[in-house]
Amino acid sequence: MDWRIEIKKLWWIGFIFILAYYMPLEMARFQEAVAATLDLVRWYAREHVILCLLPAFFIAGVIAVFISQGSVLKYFGARANKFLAYSVASVSGTVLAVCSCTILPLFSSIHKRGAGLGPAVAFLYSGPAINILAIILTARILGWEIGVARVIGAVVFAIVIGLLMGLFFRKEEKLKEEAQMNIVAPPEKRPLWQTSLHFFTLVLILVFANWGAPGAGTESGWWYFIWANKWYITGFFGLVLAYSLIRVLKIAWWKVALSVFAVLLSSLMFPGAMIPFIIAIAALAAITLSSHEENREWTIASWDFAKQIVPLLAIGVVIAGFLLGSTHGDTQLAGIIPDHWIGSLVGGNSLQSNLFASFVGAFMYFATLTEVPILQGLINSGMGHGPALALLLAGPSLSLPNMLVIHSVIGAKKTAVFVGLVIVMATISGLIYGSIATG
Repeated sequence: MDWRIEIKKLWWIGFIFILAYYMPLEMARFQEAVAATLDLVRWYAREHVILCLLPAFFIAGVIAVFISQGSVLKYFGARANKFLAYSVASVSGTVLAVCSCTILPLFSSIHKRGAGLGPAVAFLYSGPAINILAIILTARILGWEIGVARVIGAVVFAIVIGLLMGLFFRKEEKLKEEAQMNIVAPPEKRPLWQTSLHFFTLVLILVFANWGAPGAGTESGWWYFIWANKWYITGFFGLVLAYSLIRVLKIAWWKVALSVFAVLLSSLMFPGAMIPFIIAIAALAAITLSSHEENREWTIASWDFAKQIVPLLAIGVVIAGFLLGSTHGDTQLAGIIPDHWIGSLVGGNSLQSNLFASFVGAFMYFATLTEVPILQGLINSGMGHGPALALLLAGPSLSLPNMLVIHSVIGAKKTAVFVGLVIVMATISGLIYGSIATG
């Protein structure tokens, strides 16, 4: 018997027992924190998993199966042209429009395919940080100055953090580069345009399915038009995907036609988009699993990413909800950490206020676009310009759920360095911007 293992088990049993024994159920704050946890979990499940994560898993599967390792190594590998690699990675968010959790399967996929640590981390940061929809909303609601500062800061962050990660772990990157020298890339199985069509069709479905509602009083303009017609646009790209399944993946046309019919029928039978979207995902999985080996590998790879990521995200959402509360739409439920503590610590433009805003932003979960109305409320409550930018640069790209998954992909040490770099750089950026904005 290994007594160290047994003592560790006993310690955990005792720890959980003490938590249960002294659980302060009668405390109003504890009750609200529990309610916030359950509310955040429900909201996350309803609003984020089906429309965001499921398409992201299939996009990650495309990278893992259909995009050759040679292509990944060419643009993101340890021996790739650094200017090209960081240029592509640092602006990827303008195309993807994803949040800190949705980017994870894509990051995991390119990392497994051999991408260098620096470009992969630049991609990981930039995906949520340079979300074009969030940038536009930031400029419209919070002012063009902070919108421009967010764009500049996010692009610079992605490049600098990627370069520093590559520098700090250059020994490992050197070994990876030497290993990649011996890799002979096999010939591409299909023309580039076919793979690109399949990949970007899925990306556009992800983007338009999650297009955010416009602000109050803006019932006109291109943003409102897209939002009002987003399901027609998403449906159009769904038909493009059906064409790609037949033309690119060589799936029998009658299987695809039956799937399209099932989705159309469900959209007539059930109000809303969730049921048709679920049926579309299920049909896609069914027809690919019943197809030839490469198509089966696509869905199996997507499932592998889901198995790895979803449990860790669930744990992270529960912890984040309990500690920091649930804030979305009209819901304002506080966590165990009082809101006024946070509000009182982000006023002015001190080192403390910027560091605190960066730290809280890094651990708090923000779904796509939600950081803007949350920040608007904090600014109205006295938050300084510098801490506001610090939170914008640290918050959307990181969260506690996100960190748990990153840890499982690149390890604790690299995750800690990455998180630390984001917090430090966000703090410094906040100080600089705050001094300019109030100068």
